[in-house]
Amino acid sequence: MTSQAIVSQIETAAYEKTRIRPHLQGSLAQNENEIREAQHLRYKIFGVEMGARLVCRIPEHDTDLFDPWCDHLLVRDQNHGKVVGTYRILSPQAARSIGSYYSENEFSLTRLQHLRSRMVEIGRSCIHADYRSGAVIALLWAGLAEYMTRGGYDYLIGCASIGMSDGGHNAANIYQQLTEAQQAPLEYRVFPHHPLPFEHLANGQQAQVPPLLKGYLRAGGLVCGEPAWDPDFNTADLLLMLPMSRLNERYARHFISPSA
Repeated sequence: MTSQAIVSQIETAAYEKTRIRPHLQGSLAQNENEIREAQHLRYKIFGVEMGARLVCRIPEHDTDLFDPWCDHLLVRDQNHGKVVGTYRILSPQAARSIGSYYSENEFSLTRLQHLRSRMVEIGRSCIHADYRSGAVIALLWAGLAEYMTRGGYDYLIGCASIGMSDGGHNAANIYQQLTEAQQAPLEYRVFPHHPLPFEHLANGQQAQVPPLLKGYLRAGGLVCGEPAWDPDFNTADLLLMLPMSRLNERYARHFISPSA
């Protein structure tokens, strides 16, 4: 081993020894500044990393008409004071005030009308690239579980996005390879405004399921119908619904505290 390699190993070991482990804490945004932090993280993930076409009313911030009506769940690394994960939450009361759920831009929710008073929508989920190890998503899930329990809500809905950099083949394979148990019954089916032509895109290869979608399904979530194509984000979106009564027991024990 060369002296340069030895020095490099010593420097790496010293860095690992002194590196501060993240001190993560989850909470709802309490003011406009904290909402702006979430919007800036969303911009960096969706706009810069994923190349989505965003309408930025504030430079380098992902904003839209739904933001003022939503609660914003944050995970912050207290060591650096920065927001590293976020979820946007739209309560049924807020959806009634604004006139719709965000997902109604992509799907007809006619068959879910009778659930609206008990149905919370989540979206704009993203995690900083340096923090995608599982700890952040666990805190976000715990925050969602507490939100649902404290509000007495029974249904959680949201779009799970699948990247289409491969032309949509994987998204089509994912939908075609869903099991019957992973699909909502007919009375809960939704209908995309811009359907993804999955029949023509599926190529029979084994689907690669994104971690977030996999987590929803393992928790007990149900896919409510065919995928929609979102041209602005270049994704195929599946509308998922998680009845709290179906929440996987292991997830419930992990995320919902007895005092909630």
